[in-house]
Amino acid sequence: MRNLQEAIRLREQGKLEESRKLLLDLVEQLPASGEVHYQCAWIHDNLGLERDAAVYYEKALVLNLSSEDAKGAFIGLGSTYRTIGEYSKSKETLLKGIEKFPENNIMKVFLSMTLYNLGEHAEAMEHLLTSLVATSHDEEVLKYKKAIGFYAPRLDETW
Repeated sequence: MRNLQEAIRLREQGKLEESRKLLLDLVEQLPASGEVHYQCAWIHDNLGLERDAAVYYEKALVLNLSSEDAKGAFIGLGSTYRTIGEYSKSKETLLKGIEKFPENNIMKVFLSMTLYNLGEHAEAMEHLLTSLVATSHDEEVLKYKKAIGFYAPRLDETW
């Protein structure tokens, strides 16, 4: 897939419109390629064309994707839905991604933003705090890791 590698190289060089044109051609040539749809979604996202990106992310996720690309597609689609105000779809997508990749903390961070938009503040904070303690190397955070982990699902409780 020489043309796909060329499109990725163009994107990485900041030649977004050239990359987009090549990817749109590739989608026509290889409509069953999840990787091509994923890369096409990514370039549309980079160009601020979120609604177009969503269509390609959706298609990529029903086609065959590598594990790494699937992670990126769940994150991209969930985030894209959130930015266009489709909060319920964002939540559903990110939860599906977390179910498939439970160790992926960035999905939980994006989910926390979506939950905030849905007014589900306690759950949003729980995901955010849990991700913080799971990924932080900051000595002060690590010193309070047990306490943060305990309080994360209990923010509305008092003792």
